[in-house]
Amino acid sequence: MVRRAASDNGEPRPTTIRDVAAHAGVSVATVSRILSGNYPSAPATRTRVLRAVRELDYVANAHARGLAGASSRSVAIIVNSVVSPHYAHVAQGVQTQAAVEGKLCIVGTTGGDAERELATVQLMRQEHAECVILVGNVVADDAYRERMVEYARALALAGSRLVLCGRPTLGPDVPALVVEYDNTGGAHAITSHLLSAGHRRILFLGRRDGYSTQESRIAGYRKALADHHVPHDPGLEVEGTMERGEGYRMIRERLAAGPRDFTAVFAGNDLIAAGARQALREHGLRVPDDISLVGFDDLPPAADIDLTTVHVPHEELGRTAVRMALQRARDKSGAPEHVMLGTHIVIRDSVRPLIHADPPAR
Repeated sequence: MVRRAASDNGEPRPTTIRDVAAHAGVSVATVSRILSGNYPSAPATRTRVLRAVRELDYVANAHARGLAGASSRSVAIIVNSVVSPHYAHVAQGVQTQAAVEGKLCIVGTTGGDAERELATVQLMRQEHAECVILVGNVVADDAYRERMVEYARALALAGSRLVLCGRPTLGPDVPALVVEYDNTGGAHAITSHLLSAGHRRILFLGRRDGYSTQESRIAGYRKALADHHVPHDPGLEVEGTMERGEGYRMIRERLAAGPRDFTAVFAGNDLIAAGARQALREHGLRVPDDISLVGFDDLPPAADIDLTTVHVPHEELGRTAVRMALQRARDKSGAPEHVMLGTHIVIRDSVRPLIHADPPAR
């Protein structure tokens, strides 16, 4: 449990080096020398000081460092993986805007592990990054919210700022900034595009209950069906993760299960679409002649396979996250706390207008 000192009005305040010294039973000078790494202290003394640092959640004051000429020059971004094109392009946007602002960009990865995420946030806090940007699809449950609230408050106490990128807001009482993009609107638009082409049996690939990105996209899919007075069939929603291999698996299993009952496929992202396209071709089905196919993200491979998809402003997400955080640091009253970026359809050659409503079985 983190123990924090309180101010006169009862509100938590940043732990000071004096608090650490008192907790460890040593002088302020001893703490300073141990933390700077140039003090040949007894192992027991060093252990007491480092334990006090952990228990009090102490981070050297960023403002004091600035007065000493070592002001923060970095922003940090934490992603699940740098291999994913989505994360890579958002990170590139952060790097680009950081360079414009004269800041260095620090990149951390978590592999989706909450413990690694916590350790990485703590590291970025200790490095006095001006902001810590968290990117990626999440299960937005109570445990997630509790974790994010703790990150936001701990970073704020250290003079930093948490920015949630492509994630839902935590509410007005949490010192976190949010920049996201319109998943639901994009999914509604791309589904409406298929419906306008005459498709009524649209297979959705990549449903995953509880995950913020998939739930937003499937909400747009369902709303478009309702707006076009097309009955919603839960049997046309296939569960899977947002990976290429999953798109291949979902289509293979669907086609093996019986006669084809869909004329179009809405893949939850472009990676799923690429895998689905391969499985369709192996089954002797051509895109768009036999099956129409759309995706979501508009990452570079989408153009290579001529995929109609939803454009997500990946790099602008990263750039906006940096601008919001730094503007907030400069002008606390005038900077926005929540920004929603738009999405739009990119039409290529993967959708064919449907003439006959009932597809021939294969």
